[in-house]
Formats: sequence, structure tokens, C-alpha cells
Amino acid sequence: MASYTAGVVCALLALCMVAPSLATVYTVGDTNGWVTNYDYTSWTSGKTFVVGDSLAFNYASGHSVDEVSSSDYSTCTAGNSLSSDSSGATTIPLKTAGTRYFICGVVGHCGSGMKVAVTVAKASTTTPAAGTPTTNTSTTPTTTTPATTTTSTNSSSGTILSPIVAVLAMTWFAFSLLVLS
Repeated sequence: MASYTAGVVCALLALCMVAPSLATVYTVGDTNGWVTNYDYTSWTSGKTFVVGDSLAFNYASGHSVDEVSSSDYSTCTAGNSLSSDSSGATTIPLKTAGTRYFICGVVGHCGSGMKVAVTVAKASTTTPAAGTPTTNTSTTPTTTTPATTTTSTNSSSGTILSPIVAVLAMTWFAFSLLVLS
């Protein structure tokens, strides 16, 4: 009985560790990073951003990542930023569905191409049964270039249940060992 219980707990823990690894961290601009004179519209083309993913902006000093409204994005206005960072390595978790707008807040940089808009889709909440074919009815392309994405194992967005389940499973396992001893 104890070995069966231990097996069930191990399986639960393994499942808890898999869920966070499904998120993708997109490095904005790939190896170019967050720079002027780069076409970020082409960079987003063919990528599907979903809740739980993250954007990683890598840039030299003298730049910033400002999240702005749609109208401020269109006019390259940085004075009304929703958030701003100039650390050189900014990671933005995509926690909600919708379009997000980012510009460099340094005068002239947005006009020189340092702006990116990403549309974030809701994360899938269902998984088809094994052997069931899936059909993509979305009009948004879902192809990603393997060289431009990395899998993150430490993203917590959209996976808040996993740590809770892991703690409960470990507590239950410890309690079971005490009772069976």
C-alpha cells in the first residue's frame, strides 16, 4: 500500500512540474535584441503569444521598455507610460489576453523602429484525448521558429494551481508516511 501511495504522489509531483514548462519566453528581436532600425512587425509575424508566455527585452544602456496605450504606440508618445524599465534586461509576463504595446521611451527611438505590439491569446484550457486529431480554426498562424523561442521552467503565469497542488501532495505524502509508520 505504501509503495502505491508513493507512486501516486510521485506521478502528481511530475505532473505539477510539467505545467509551468509549457510557457514560452520570446526574446524580442531574437539575437538582435531591442534596438533601433529593426522590423518588430516582421518579428511578431508567425508567432502566437498566449497567456502564460513572456517577452524578454535585451538592450544596451540608453534604451527603455515602456508599455503604452494603443494611441501612444501609434504616435510614439512615451510621457503616459503604463510601465517603464531601463535595466537592460526586461521580462514582461503576458498574464492577460489582449494586445500589448511597447516602445522605447528615449526621444526618437520609437520613430526609428523601437516599437512592438503583441496580441496575446487566451491559453488553451482543454487537452484533446490521446489519438484525437486537433483542428486549428484560428486565422492567426501558429508556426514558431525553434531558434527564436526558448522554453521556460520558471514562469508562474497561468500555472498558479501547480505549486498549490505540489504543496498539498507533499503534505499528504508526509502525513501518509507518518500514519503508516
